[in-house]
Amino acid sequence: MSKIAVVTGGGKNLGGLISRSLAKDGYGVVIHYNSPSSKDESEATVNEIINAGGKAWSFGADLTNVDEIAKLFSTAKSKGKIMVAINTAGKVLKKPILEVTEKEYDDMFNINSKIAFFFIQQALKNIEDGGSIVSIVTSLLAAYTPFYSTYQGSKAPVDFFTKAASKEAMSRNILVNAIAPGPMDTPFFYPQESEDAVAFHKSSAAQGRLTKIEDIVPIVEMLVKGQHWVNGQTIYANGGYTSK
Repeated sequence: MSKIAVVTGGGKNLGGLISRSLAKDGYGVVIHYNSPSSKDESEATVNEIINAGGKAWSFGADLTNVDEIAKLFSTAKSKGKIMVAINTAGKVLKKPILEVTEKEYDDMFNINSKIAFFFIQQALKNIEDGGSIVSIVTSLLAAYTPFYSTYQGSKAPVDFFTKAASKEAMSRNILVNAIAPGPMDTPFFYPQESEDAVAFHKSSAAQGRLTKIEDIVPIVEMLVKGQHWVNGQTIYANGGYTSK
């Protein structure tokens, strides 16, 4: 049977590059997208992989509904043996605490915490022994900063989900890790940042630049390609932007 990778947000930006990289390594990739606005990009990535001789499928769903996460994995399992599960889903909110609404708080924790927890849960239920689970978090977990309270706060639990899951799955030789990129040069980053803030973020890292998606994919590859001595870790990959 084919070896399968599940990638949330796998059609564009970091998720898209991860999907294409895994496909080149022989994985059939189930590419999740969240909203109709992302469907075309996801299907374009699927077609790119298929045209290059690989296997890929798109799956649209709102993963804040846990039943949809289960459907994502059951769909992937119907394609072959799930060996890799990568969650890139996330949402940023930059706002003073005094201005955060209850709805904004709930949205942030649903997307950044709830999805991450139940994605890991379903991955553990469906992944083969010897597989790898990777969550994408943020280097802001190591920052002392205003305005990102709900972003930092809703991503922080993933560090502990990762540790617990890695211990619980150790007997099955399943690796569970997280990667914490610095601010990435993608459309995901810019909407909430002023020009001054962008300049500050760049100045805080090596080479005076933002993290590129190409900086992160090799770390993903290391964690999923039979590298079996990093487990239960959150890896900060940010050019020195923050250090925990």
